[in-house]
Amino acid sequence: MSTEPELIQGPLSQAITRDGHTLRVDIYRLEDETDWLLEVVNEDGTSQVWDDRFATDQAALDAVYEAIDEEGVAAFLD
Repeated sequence: MSTEPELIQGPLSQAITRDGHTLRVDIYRLEDETDWLLEVVNEDGTSQVWDDRFATDQAALDAVYEAIDEEGVAAFLD
């Protein structure tokens, strides 16, 4: 019987507030993988998961800030 790999939450997961809206940024990986996954959840619980994988949790966090700077927080509110 095999067990599912544990989900490792990245230490850089955090809430980001811009323009009166708060986004939850979840950075995680499976225990048996090295690449990090990135998910942003808005105030309504709508989730957006990046297709890209990231070599570091910092690279994932940088991608979120870059997206917010380029597209604005409204891009995550739909």
